[in-house]
Amino acid sequence: MASVRVRLRIVGEVQGVGFRQFVRSRSEPLGVGGFVQNRADGSVVAELEGEPAMVRELERVMREEHPNARVDHVEREEVAVLGVEPPVRIR
Repeated sequence: MASVRVRLRIVGEVQGVGFRQFVRSRSEPLGVGGFVQNRADGSVVAELEGEPAMVRELERVMREEHPNARVDHVEREEVAVLGVEPPVRIR
């Protein structure tokens, strides 16, 4: 199956709660690569790449399953696939 890559900007209480480490740990079993990084404005940016169903599942997990984060809004755009390997890297 062809891979997809999406860029997400996650807004809410997502810094200082272990969000990036959570994304990395959940990405490996799903076979999703890319990166996740904090932004100066308090948001987190993630680029996720892999099979479409697995990327969607990681997006869902990021929105719903972190015990201490609060996701208020997610901006999503599809971007060019780069061919990166799992897991998601922390920047």
